[in-house]
Amino acid sequence: MADQGHRVRDLMPEDVSKGMAEGRYLLVDVRELNEIAAEAYPGAVVVPLSTFDPKDIPNPRGKQVVFACRSGKRSVTASMAAQAAGFAYDKHLAGGILGWKAAGLPTKSGG
Repeated sequence: MADQGHRVRDLMPEDVSKGMAEGRYLLVDVRELNEIAAEAYPGAVVVPLSTFDPKDIPNPRGKQVVFACRSGKRSVTASMAAQAAGFAYDKHLAGGILGWKAAGLPTKSGG
């Protein structure tokens, strides 16, 4: 897949949090529903990777889509899949929710 010219940009948790607060980023959590039920990103939309279709992502309305997962692997996969489908979604949260928490950013329980 990578040889098709697709690439994924790493964004740091602080940058993503700030961008969400400023209305620049739409965070798309591609973890599974059982994971999100245990712990979720505040303000993210959920499009699980197991049934991933980039058309299921809500219209970002001028925001940049940023994919997120647990550690940063599935978010890269989702970005590549979205790009392969013709969407210009080339950003992901480096480190996932683990990095998010390590940066001291809040999570919510219960999805």
